[in-house]
This record gives sequence, structure tokens and C-alpha cells, in this order.
Amino acid sequence: MTGRAADFQDANLQEMMDRAVDQCPIGVALLSPQMRQLRLNRAMCRTLGLRSETEGLGLRLTDILSTPETESCVARARLVARSGEPGVWHGVFRLPGQRRDHAVDVFLSPVKDPAGRVCGVLVVGFDVTEQQLARQRLALVNEATTRIGSTLDVTRTAEELVEVAVPRLADLAMIDLLDSVARGDEPATGRPEGAIPLQRLACGSVVDGIPEAVARPGQVDVYPEHSPVAECLASGRPVSYSGEGRDVAEWARADAARAARIVRHGIKSMMLVPLRARGATLGVAVFVRHQRLEPFAADDVLLAEEIVARAAVCIDNARRYTREHATALALQRSLLQQRQPVQSAVEVATRYLPTQSGVAVGGDWFDVIRLSGSRVGLVVGDVAGHGIHAAATMGRLRTAVQTLADVDLEPEELLTRLDDVVARLASEQELSAGAVDLSATCLYAVYDPVSRCCTLARAGHPLPAVVKPGGAAEYLDLPAGPPLGLGGLPFEEVEVELPEGSLLVLYTDGLIESRQRDIDAGQDAMRKALSEVHLRPCGPSLDTVCDSLVDALLPEQAGDDAALLLARTHALPANRIATWNLPADPAVVADARARAARQLAAWGLEEITFTTELLVSELVTNAIRHAHEPIQLRIILDGMLTCEVSDGSSSAPQLRRADRYDEDGRGLMLVAQLAERWGTRHTATGKIIWAQQPLPH
Repeated sequence: MTGRAADFQDANLQEMMDRAVDQCPIGVALLSPQMRQLRLNRAMCRTLGLRSETEGLGLRLTDILSTPETESCVARARLVARSGEPGVWHGVFRLPGQRRDHAVDVFLSPVKDPAGRVCGVLVVGFDVTEQQLARQRLALVNEATTRIGSTLDVTRTAEELVEVAVPRLADLAMIDLLDSVARGDEPATGRPEGAIPLQRLACGSVVDGIPEAVARPGQVDVYPEHSPVAECLASGRPVSYSGEGRDVAEWARADAARAARIVRHGIKSMMLVPLRARGATLGVAVFVRHQRLEPFAADDVLLAEEIVARAAVCIDNARRYTREHATALALQRSLLQQRQPVQSAVEVATRYLPTQSGVAVGGDWFDVIRLSGSRVGLVVGDVAGHGIHAAATMGRLRTAVQTLADVDLEPEELLTRLDDVVARLASEQELSAGAVDLSATCLYAVYDPVSRCCTLARAGHPLPAVVKPGGAAEYLDLPAGPPLGLGGLPFEEVEVELPEGSLLVLYTDGLIESRQRDIDAGQDAMRKALSEVHLRPCGPSLDTVCDSLVDALLPEQAGDDAALLLARTHALPANRIATWNLPADPAVVADARARAARQLAAWGLEEITFTTELLVSELVTNAIRHAHEPIQLRIILDGMLTCEVSDGSSSAPQLRRADRYDEDGRGLMLVAQLAERWGTRHTATGKIIWAQQPLPH
């Protein structure tokens, strides 16, 4: 025998092996084929809660700890003993008196004699609790990354944070936002002082009804100045509390109601994590355990910090988007018509429907403008693009349309002037900010209740629809015209006669066009919806028609904003209009005054007879001296009294201050002083000078 072999034989290898197994930090056990304990090392004794090796000898694992998990492990060991093939078992169990579960990986290896028969099973157990917790925490962080912030909605983002945390991290989670931040203010960067009002965004619990929570979503709760929540917000760092002893006393001193709930529901551990984003504190996230025995550990605090930090950025993004979207929407609504003018030419109903797809507000608008001669102007337009820029441009165009309509331009001429305005705005934007390709569409219609004629022109806008009494919906054959801002092509107007009670439908393309439906299909859908509405008995109101069109044409998530204007036409009764053709003779002025006085007496308006006579005298005299025939005087009673004098001259009078010795220039000055409004509008044969005055109360 060599010297080396002798050294090995001389050594007490069995004793060394026994020591090695006993001192091994990994749990080791030897089982008989009947699954009884033959040998246990110290680590396995600690794992099974045994005081010594001898305490467990001869016992089965199920005798020491009878749970479904241990029975599963023993069943796996029996299979190894029968098959002679090694196996692995993974499970989770908790020993009596322990506060947390343990995850273990157990390797089972058959022990065979020289004949190959299985005479035992070697069990080697690894406590992989920390590794499993690390994997769970990583999975939770990954889930938080993908789930939190799926929408730009503050409340939904907070709900997603609660859904991620409960029950995998906590038994109860509550997300509170500073009340000032929830109302739209910017978060303060300094230390909060005094009592702190917080608005609850979301809360969730493993217990139905969430009885542990003091406040519900949407409610505002006030935390005292020295409460744990206030201290967490002031420090900007997370803190954890145990629901016993001194920590409960801290809550009790600050908030007796919450301290009582802590005791009542057996709350064992709490974490308070501030919601911080971009250097400012938005609120606080509260995590509670009352079903699980183990308290929050340091790793749990780090995990909560990680997912709350991600959620805080998403909440801040949603808060900023909501504020900016609300600002843009408020700007756009403020630029839209707030109150319709008093007029009797048409009955009007309108709708403005902002997009719900997360896109910024657009540039759709509508307007109802009272014109001279009891006429009314109806406008619908759409600025290309979205956002503050489109809304501001819409406001400028709406103002331009009102100004141009106020000088009584015909629809085709108004659109021509508006086209110049858009081209100038585009040029200014190109020079200042590089924003080019400004474009808009518009439809302008003027309805006259005296003649029941409607004159329309459009600039690249969808065709208007008309529903005549007893008839089906149809689209007016109106030349398209180029969109505003392109220039170079003329606009054409069309005049149609509308019976009293006709329905005129003006709208923007967002109402009929979408990704799933082109404009032709949208117009067919509108025609069908209008026909169905008008087939209903008892003539629906315009608001009902508006709602029916919106429900039939707009999807729940519209991709573009839309504007809708409905106008039901009226005709001015003949007994409200008085007309006289006059010769170009100065002697007729007195006769015109007398006729006007008699008409006012018939209407019961004697109180304004003197003023009306002066207006008639000046307007008729002006037409006889400075124009030529045909001359006509017309008086209209429609909410106010309008005196109109038409003549065959296209030259418009100019208001000027007359010098001391001038023979002309004082007539229009007198008209301007006596009338509430006055003006000139051109016709195909000349012009009309008109003056309006209010009726006596």
C-alpha cells in the first residue's frame, strides 16, 4: 500500500463525513423507504423547527408538520423510492409560530445498495425564500411598468397603482392627492404647513367594501399637522409603521378615528410613500397589511418606492395633460358663441362635441349673426389641425366673419375676404414660428324671413342638408369652392327658396367622417337619421334632432371634434311689413312721413312716431337728392323697428362732420344719433340704407 493510500485509510473519514453533514448550512436528511427520518443535520432541524436531531428520528415529515405541502413533498419522495430516479420538489410552507412563508427547493436522490435496490432517499433542501421574493418583486415592478399609466386619466392611473399593489404587496392600498393639486393648482415644492387636505383618488382592499378606509374615492380628508402622513409629505421620504405599541400611539395623538380603525381591523403594518414627480410632492400612497402576519420589510419599502415613483410620473403626466386639455377646451368654448342673438328668422339648436380620443381640441366653430332687414347669418367652419393654435385661429376667423357680416357682405364676397384673412394669418405664422399650411373650411348662409330665400356659399366645406316640410332630407347642390387660404379660385353662391318650417342642417366633417366611414357613407347615414327623426309623430324639437344625429353618427371615441347647427326657418307675417314705392320728388317726403306715422299707429307704436318720422324724412331725402329711382320705403316690425330706403344707386353714403356753412352732411349724423344701429347693404339693383330703433317697453 502506498503512503498516500495509507494516509487516507488512517484518517477517520467517517467521523469527518458526519461532522461535514452536521455542520452543512444546507438542510440534509436521510429517509427510509417507509419515509421515516433516519438522519437529520442541524440545518434541517432548524428548518423543521426541531430542537435536536434525535427529536425527529423515526418520524415521518407529515408527523412533524401535517400540511398539504408536506404531504405533497412526501408523495414525491415515495415516487423517488419506488422508481429509483432522482426528483425535485418545490413548495411553500409556514411552521407553527412563524410570521412568514418559506419557499424551498428540495432535491430527492435515491440511495442504493450494491445490488441496486433503493434502501433510502437522500433529501437536500434549499431555502429559496429570498430568491423567490426577489423574483416576485421584479415581476411586480415589470407589471407596474406595463399597467400603470395606460391612460392620461389621473383617477384611472391611481386605480391601476392600487390594482398592482393589492393583494401582491399589501392588503389595503390608498392613493391620496393634495387637494390643491387635484383642483388643478401646481404642486408646491416647499414643506406643507398646518392641516393637510388630501383628496382620495383610489383605494382597494382584499376585504369587500373596504371597511378599513376612512375616506372613499372623491372625498377630501384632512390630516392633522403632526400626523404620520404629514410628516411623510414634509420629509419626502417613505416611512413604515407597525400597528402596535408606540406607532399606534403616534396615530392616536394625530387622528383618533384612524387609530380606532387600526385597532378594530387588526392592522399590523403600514407604509407611507410620498408621490413625488419632477421635484414636487403630489400626494401620498398608503399601503397596509392586516391579513398577512409578516410586517413590511426594508425590501418592501424599496419596492413600494419603485412602483410609486413610476406611478407618480404617470399621475403628473395625466394631471398636466388634463389641465392643458381643459385649458384648451375652455379657450375654445369661450371663443364659441355663448348666447345666441334675439331674432325670429330661424329657430336654432347647436352642439359642439370635442374629441374623446385624447387628441387636443380642434378648430370647429358655429355662429348665428343677426343681420339687417330681419335676416340672419348662419356660419359653420373648421380650422385644420388641433390644439391651442387651432382654437386661437378659429377665434380670429370667427371675429373676422362677424365683422364682415356686419357690413352686409354677400356670402361669396364674405368668403373671398375671409380667404384673404386666412392667407395673411398663414403668412404671419410662416414668418414668426415656421407654421405653414394654415387651412380652414367654412359655410356661410344668409336667410331672409321676408322673402324666405336662403343664399349660401361654401369654401371646401361639406354640403348642407335641408329637410322641407313633408319632404325627405336632401343635400343642396352647392359649388364646393376651395378651402380658405389657398386663394386663386372664386367662390360661388346659390339662392334657394325655403318654405316656412324647413330644417337647414350645417355641420363639420367630424360629425360624418371617421376612420371607419368616408364622407359619402357619413352623408348617407345623416340622411337616414334625419328621415327617421322626422317620421316620428308630434314634430320633434330641434334639441331632440341634435341628440338623435349625434347618437346616430358619432362613435363613443370620436377621432375629431364636431360642430352641428340646426336652423328651422320662419316667415315674417305680411302684417309686420309695410312697403311704399316713392317717386324721386322732394314733395313726397311729407307723404312718406305721414304714411309711416299711420302705420305705427296701426301697430300701437305712437311713442316712437316722432323719431321714426325724422328717420324716414332723412333717409328718403338722401335717396331723392343723391340717388335715382326706383326708390322704396319699407318698415319692418320684428323685435325692433327697422326703416329701410332702397334706391338705384350703388354709391354708399359716408358719415362725416359738416362744417358751419355746409349744406350737406347733417342728415346721416342725425340718423346715427336717433337710431340704435344703421348701415348700408348693396343689392343687385342698387343699395339699401337702413336704421333700427328699439321698441317702447
